[in-house]
Amino acid sequence: MQKLVEAKFSIGNIVKHKFLNFRGVIFDLDPEFNNTEEWYQAIPEQIRPNKEQPFYHLFAENKEIFYIAYVSEQNLLLDKSKKQCNHPGIKEIFESFDGVNYQPHSKAKN
Repeated sequence: MQKLVEAKFSIGNIVKHKFLNFRGVIFDLDPEFNNTEEWYQAIPEQIRPNKEQPFYHLFAENKEIFYIAYVSEQNLLLDKSKKQCNHPGIKEIFESFDGVNYQPHSKAKN
């Protein structure tokens, strides 16, 4: 029987990392860790998250760059600044910003 996992965040939410200086828009999530062991072991042991929790794919940004981040739920907070994100990947999945969250395209792009 598959375990039911309740995610704290949703696709379209703007979040920020608890310890690192970046924020981003959630565009996908995994109910538990789904990356390589090499990636996991590269995280410093003192902040390495538990694998049995949701992990989020983010269009991430800081003052210098845009990138894709993969972050555990325990290391994220909702960003309540109401500021839009500027990552160029956002327009591929989302069509609008309602002042709090990004709204996915209503029709799939071909």
